[in-house]
Amino acid sequence: MTETPATPIPVTVVSDPICPWCWLGAARLRRGAAEAGIPVALTWRPFELNPGMPPEGMDRAAYRAAKMGAARSDALDAEMTRLGAEEGLDYRFAAQTRTPSTRRAHALLAFAAAQGRDDALAEALFRAYFANGADLTDDAVLLACAADAGLDPAHARAALDDAALADLVAREEERARALGVTGVPFFVVADRWAIAGAQPAELWRAALAEIAATRATEEAGQGPGQGTGQASGDGAA
Repeated sequence: MTETPATPIPVTVVSDPICPWCWLGAARLRRGAAEAGIPVALTWRPFELNPGMPPEGMDRAAYRAAKMGAARSDALDAEMTRLGAEEGLDYRFAAQTRTPSTRRAHALLAFAAAQGRDDALAEALFRAYFANGADLTDDAVLLACAADAGLDPAHARAALDDAALADLVAREEERARALGVTGVPFFVVADRWAIAGAQPAELWRAALAEIAATRATEEAGQGPGQGTGQASGDGAA
């Protein structure tokens, strides 16, 4: 039986707030961790699914129809709604009218990460976009999410147009692509093990148990263990 780690296992999540698989993947990870009895601590790093999106975003129906066709778009939305319900996630795609640029949302996440509040903010952004159909280019929406995450309102407002944070986001995205990340979600566990895609909770339960056992062995000075390696998954929607 795996001994519960004294401290949470760190997990870096490369993600985009408008990626439905990312919200699902994080929920599956959390469930797998809970079922394994292994605490995890999530931090979030940027990956824009649509880096060329205009700052004001685009009409969602028109954008999706041009990208994949209306029928395919509707089928994917129905699939995500079904899969999300299995994890208690409420996808309401009919409420969405805009596909936003997420560049400023990522700047806000970078600011939140410095405060240790990026996990709370990521969840607030997912919920705003997928459950409420909110427009993530709207400052009022972003600041409401920041407030939900416990961030200082004035500092959060300044972060939205902070050039240094924008540069940080660009560097982080370039770093992810240089490491071979081409789709999200992409998880890096304990800076060592990579797992791509919205993997089932069962995979996470087994992987985290193995990782926890390996780390415990190494910390006890019994020699290096074997990592889980990289698993390919669903990637970006």
